[in-house]
Amino acid sequence: MDASNTNNASIIPGFFTYNFEGRFDLVKFVKLVQQEGLYVSLRIGPYVSAEWNFGGLPVWLKFVPGIRFRTDNEPFKNAMQKFTKKVVDQMKSEGLFEPQGGPIIMAQIENEYKGTQTVYGHPGIAYMNWAAQMAVALDTGVPWIMCKQDDAPDPIINTCNGFYCDKFVPNKPYKPAFWTEAWSGWFTEYGGATTQRPVEDLAFAVANFLQEGGSFVNYYMYHGGTNFGRTAGGPFITTSYDYDAPIDEYGLIRKPKWGHLKALHKAIKLCEPALVSGDPVVNSLGNNQKSYVYSAGAGKCAAFLENFDANSDATVIFNNKNYYIPAWSISILPDCRSVVFNTAKVSVQRSQMNMTPVGRLVWESFKENVATYEDGSITDMGLLEQINTTRGNTDYLWYITRVEVGDDEPLIKNGGISNLSIQSAGHAFHIFVNGEYLGTQYGKRESPRLRYSSDVRLRVGTNTIALLSMTVGLQYIGPNFESRIAGIIGPVTLSGFKEGTRSLSRQKWSYQLGFKGQSKDLHMTSGQSSVQWVKGAAVPQRQPLTWYKAVFDAPDGQEPVGLDLSMMGKGEAWINGQSIGRYWHSFLMHGNCSNGCNYRGQFRPTKCTTDCSHFSQQWYHIPRSWLQPRENLLVLLEEIGGDVSTVSIGTRAIDTVCVHVSESHPQRNNKGRQLQIPKVRLKCGTGQKISAIKFASYGTPSGECGSFQKGVCHARTSFAVVNKKCVGLRTCSLPVSSELFGGDPCPQVQKSIAIQAVCS
Repeated sequence: MDASNTNNASIIPGFFTYNFEGRFDLVKFVKLVQQEGLYVSLRIGPYVSAEWNFGGLPVWLKFVPGIRFRTDNEPFKNAMQKFTKKVVDQMKSEGLFEPQGGPIIMAQIENEYKGTQTVYGHPGIAYMNWAAQMAVALDTGVPWIMCKQDDAPDPIINTCNGFYCDKFVPNKPYKPAFWTEAWSGWFTEYGGATTQRPVEDLAFAVANFLQEGGSFVNYYMYHGGTNFGRTAGGPFITTSYDYDAPIDEYGLIRKPKWGHLKALHKAIKLCEPALVSGDPVVNSLGNNQKSYVYSAGAGKCAAFLENFDANSDATVIFNNKNYYIPAWSISILPDCRSVVFNTAKVSVQRSQMNMTPVGRLVWESFKENVATYEDGSITDMGLLEQINTTRGNTDYLWYITRVEVGDDEPLIKNGGISNLSIQSAGHAFHIFVNGEYLGTQYGKRESPRLRYSSDVRLRVGTNTIALLSMTVGLQYIGPNFESRIAGIIGPVTLSGFKEGTRSLSRQKWSYQLGFKGQSKDLHMTSGQSSVQWVKGAAVPQRQPLTWYKAVFDAPDGQEPVGLDLSMMGKGEAWINGQSIGRYWHSFLMHGNCSNGCNYRGQFRPTKCTTDCSHFSQQWYHIPRSWLQPRENLLVLLEEIGGDVSTVSIGTRAIDTVCVHVSESHPQRNNKGRQLQIPKVRLKCGTGQKISAIKFASYGTPSGECGSFQKGVCHARTSFAVVNKKCVGLRTCSLPVSSELFGGDPCPQVQKSIAIQAVCS
């Protein structure tokens, strides 16, 4: 877990104050982990990256005089040491390190530093060595690690992060091979497609690492999360940090990923006596096939049979017996004889989740005015950099200036048309001329800088140019990221004047931080009476700069809750005063989703993508712990206009379950004994039952969940048998056996069962 958080420390010149309350209660979290019988790898950082705003470092740190992040810099090292010691002292005082009887078995300092160190040169090396010595001196009694740091000094253990770590070798032969981030998926950015990593490939990568002698695997992420508030980094990282994790953002099990990995680790556990006894004996079984055999004496033996070929299945001879291994897979034999698991053969249930809208929201609204020159709290000659001006306290900064136009200017003879050109360091801005919204311009995650050029209509006399500049998460990675800038940097010009193109960059500008509605606490219950809200038919639709509010009761039951904002534009949402994050649906996805997804071969984030040419995120997680039984306040700040009538609250639950298991699928029972006849198992969520069977076939069915098809071989009793055995039950288990279906529909042919069922 990452201990760093942008909200857990603040500075007053000379000393720090810390916030470890509520969601930031690190001690409580570690104790909960211990209660569940789990271990903790405490990744203190304090720089953590993690697609987190400013990499997990507080923005105020940027303004400490003389500071430079993550290098041999005394102000930074001083802040880093204080925070690290604070976290370690908290853990020690509660007896949470392993030698004290606690669950913390290792701790991490810094994070993926080597690339930045290379840029910084000798100061980077000095900083890395200092960080290592500082951490070790805290005397935690557990090993310290540095990830992706191949020159980590003793006794620090260097570790691997990535999609694959089977080729990783520690920098000293006496150090264990640790995989501190086994990437289960990938993050999502606004305008980017959603990535899904096939569990067959993830299981293959983990089995490959362990067969090579790996001794520790930590999934990143195992439980998806949510970047509540303004914690998403950037620019342009979405509020959802689901990461296609085995447990999704809402806390629900994602199947088959969760179940297949569970089966993998059960198989690894059966191999434990042999795995911990020495190094493997590796032999070639073919061009791309190998065996890894671990022996422990007294007849104890475990084997991994690997087919590294990404295209072709293989049959190999091992211990004088034939073994079939699908392409890009590993079979695990805890006794060197029987296959109990193959990474490519998924025999567990696949579940599809659905969000069900509940109730109806009644809206009220308040119109935020376009900022005027007189509204500004700051005036300056020229353009100010945004982060230095806002200090990271808001995403928004208004840039407002006046332009005088005489009746003899050439642009007036052209109907008042002038070309407005704006250059920005990012990340986005809205354009208003004389109070009229003219459009939005935004960059991309890789290139946040942007330029706007378009004709606008000016009038004789005073004209007001108001630019609402926005950050969408601050830079979180790379050398000198603390020096990255944002906002309107210029030049800003207008054409059509007697002098030609008029520069506005050096004239007087007025600046307003954030919205007036924010200063009135419109997102809080306490601020609702500070303005007059519009009700009923007068509530506007698709209007920029509008606050909306609605009151709703918590949905019945215990299912996770979400908010559908798919028809809104861009803004932020709050529940009972707590921000559930930014939303941005006018930023449509880009990407290529037409290639399908084959688990075979090296995975990369662009290989298996979904929802291209769509918005990046539709549903936003509302923690039930934030809700009260009645009268919950929902507030939206809509920047560019959306259809608030379509916004709904919904609950998340299993909608469809599928399973497809063949006679050759290796399975074991709860006691680890080999099952002679594999079984299919279906299970609905808590409070649900199997209400209908959509598809059932025993024979040679094909396809995927939602698109199963009968094969040439099909038992005609399939649907009737499954319907009778399963409908009305929460769980259902059936053997892959011809006897269940009244006989063998096609002797001498390997058969399977495919079922799709509805849960309700």
